[in-house]
Amino acid sequence: MADKAEKLQRRHEETALMLDKNQEEYNVNDAVFDRPTLEGVLRLIQKKKIDKIKGVLKAGKEAHVFWGTAPGGREIAVKIYYTTTAEFRKGMMRYIEGDPRFKHIRSDTKSLVYAWTQKEFSNLQLAAQGGVNAPRPIDFLKNILVMTFIGIDGVPAPLLRELPLEDPAGFYDMLTDEMRALYQKAGLVHGDLSEYNIMVWENKPVIFDVSQAMFINHPLAPSLLQHDVETVNAYFARLGVQVYDNKELTEWVKTGEA
Repeated sequence: MADKAEKLQRRHEETALMLDKNQEEYNVNDAVFDRPTLEGVLRLIQKKKIDKIKGVLKAGKEAHVFWGTAPGGREIAVKIYYTTTAEFRKGMMRYIEGDPRFKHIRSDTKSLVYAWTQKEFSNLQLAAQGGVNAPRPIDFLKNILVMTFIGIDGVPAPLLRELPLEDPAGFYDMLTDEMRALYQKAGLVHGDLSEYNIMVWENKPVIFDVSQAMFINHPLAPSLLQHDVETVNAYFARLGVQVYDNKELTEWVKTGEA
C-alpha cells in the first residue's frame, strides 16, 4: 500500500511540473485529474504528444478543455472528459447506440466515456480526410483527446455568437459549404451545430465539438441534419441573411455538388 501511495504522489508531482500554473488558477481537482487520467496524461507526455498544459480554455458539464503545447512549442488543445458524470452517460447512449464502431463496448460509465473520446477522435479524423475546416486530431487515450489549437498564444478563436460578422451572407455560404463537405466527404452529420460550436478563424468557419456526430446512414441522421439546417438558418436569418429554404438546404447538403 505504501508503494502505491508513493507512486500516486509522484504522479501528482509530475503533473504539477507539467502544469504551468497553480491548481487554484486551473480550478482543477480530482474530478478532472483522477488517477487513471493522470496516468493517461503522463503516457501522452511519454509519447511526445503533450509537453505542457498551460491553462483552462473551458470548464463544461462534460469536460475540461485545456490549452497546452506539444514538444517543439506547437499549441494544442487537450480535452479531458469527466468519468463520473451519470447524467452525461444518459445523453451519450443516444449517439453511441447503432454506431458500428462501438458494438461491443461495456455499459459502465467509464467505458462509455472512453468510447465517446474515441468517437470524437474518429469523427475528427473523418472530418480531416473530408477537408472539413475543424480541429485536427493528434491522439487520444482513455478520456483524453489531443487536437490542434484554433487560436494563437493561448487565446482561442472567437465563437460565431461572440463576433460581429463583416459579411454574414458570405460566412453563411462558407458554413453551408462546410456542412456539405461534412456530409458528403466525411460521411457525417454534426447533430448539434449552432453558433456555440462554430469558431471564426481567419474569417472562416471552424466546426468543433463533433463527438455526437453520426454516420449519414444512421437512423438518427435525418433528424440530426434537420436540426443543424434549422438552427443555422434561424441564426443567419436573424442577422438579415436571405437564407435557403430548410428543405432546399437539406437537399443541397445531401446531394449538391461537393
